[in-house]
Amino acid sequence: MSSITRYRKAEQMFGEQEVWAVVPERDRKEIYDDVLFFLAKKEKEHAKQLRKRNIQALKNILDGMSHVSFQTTWSEAQQYLMDNPTFAEDRDLQNMDKEDALICFEEHIRTLEKEEEEEKEKTRLRERRQQRKNREAFQAFLDELHDKGQLHSMSTWMELYPSLSADTRFANMLGQPGSTPLDLFKFYVEDLKARFHDEKKIIKDILKDRGFGVEVNTTFEDFAHVISFDKRAATLDAGNIKLTFNSLLEKAEAREREREKEEVRKLRRREAAFKSMLKQAAPPLEPSSSWDEVRERFVSDLAFEQITLESERIRLFREFLQVVENECQHYHAKAKKHTKRGRKHHRKRSQSGSESELESHHQRAQKRKKRNHSESGSELSSSPDSDLSSRKSRKQKKKSKKKRHKSNSPQSESERGKEKGGKGKGKELEGRRRSPQRSLKREKSVWDTSDSEPSEGELEKRRRTLLQQLDNDQ
Repeated sequence: MSSITRYRKAEQMFGEQEVWAVVPERDRKEIYDDVLFFLAKKEKEHAKQLRKRNIQALKNILDGMSHVSFQTTWSEAQQYLMDNPTFAEDRDLQNMDKEDALICFEEHIRTLEKEEEEEKEKTRLRERRQQRKNREAFQAFLDELHDKGQLHSMSTWMELYPSLSADTRFANMLGQPGSTPLDLFKFYVEDLKARFHDEKKIIKDILKDRGFGVEVNTTFEDFAHVISFDKRAATLDAGNIKLTFNSLLEKAEAREREREKEEVRKLRRREAAFKSMLKQAAPPLEPSSSWDEVRERFVSDLAFEQITLESERIRLFREFLQVVENECQHYHAKAKKHTKRGRKHHRKRSQSGSESELESHHQRAQKRKKRNHSESGSELSSSPDSDLSSRKSRKQKKKSKKKRHKSNSPQSESERGKEKGGKGKGKELEGRRRSPQRSLKREKSVWDTSDSEPSEGELEKRRRTLLQQLDNDQ
């Protein structure tokens, strides 16, 4: 009898029994319904227990299968279950609902994934913990080097690399992510340098208490010896001590350079005052003067006393005499130049006077020519061609004036030849009449020696020759 058994089936099953026939029909159906309800409830409870049991049994089987991982697929898992003897002998497991089996498998895979992730996280945590321990060990190694004095704020990686690489704590740092040994070294040195200003104040206080000052000739050994006696120096960095010494030494050198510059300026002022004293001496010093002769004149002067070395006084005295001698030579050179200019100017004036005299003689000759031309014109006026001759004479006068003007301006011989060749036969008369002027020009070109200045006797000789030529032409 089950919850799905029909009433007719039950009647066939139990109709021959006395208990079935004793109970009335109506009561039998009610009892039947009650039994069905009870059986359905019982079956439901049994199915629930069976499902729970099968799921647990399948989980146990899957947990016992080591080759099942979080990457195993459902098809692979089914094959593994069929090969498992526990699963193959259990009918209830084989009749298990496929959906329940799949759900159980998915839960098992998620569990495996979670365990895998947890294992990875644990591994990462272990690695990080180990890496942190390696860094802390290397940091402690750097502290040891600093305590020994091998590592300080002025240390470099190349200097300490041989000693660093020989330690196992350095080797443990290699290959791990994060800060490298070089990074930790740089950070350590930067921290030491950041303490420089504070430690510099401590060092200055120690020097002040000890009454010690850093000068140009102070050595680092003396400086460190004074610092080492103070308790406050126990925590100081050796590199910062060296940097502080260098800073104080640079200041001392700067003071020394400034002092030397001031000494040089004072010395130059004293030398300038000494030379000014020599310059203002009365009577003035001559280039031929000697120091022994004039020394007593300046003994009582303040500028003389400020120059303490006698050799320096002699040197400045000689320099002053050299300047005086150069000034005298310059003055004489100027005077000679002025005298040469005066002589040259006098020669030019004498030459211009002779030329003006020649020009006056030339003008008188021109006036005589004009008179001769006017007389010849009056004689020709009675002839029928008098008008033509008068016009020609006027044209010749104009041309003579133009030629005179052109003769005064500089003109090449080739241009003059062209002008002469281009004129007609009618101008031959004018050329003959102007022959004295041409001879004068020719004479001037012969005697023109502008490159060399002639003497007064030569000029007078030329003047007489020209006058004689003019008289012959007339």
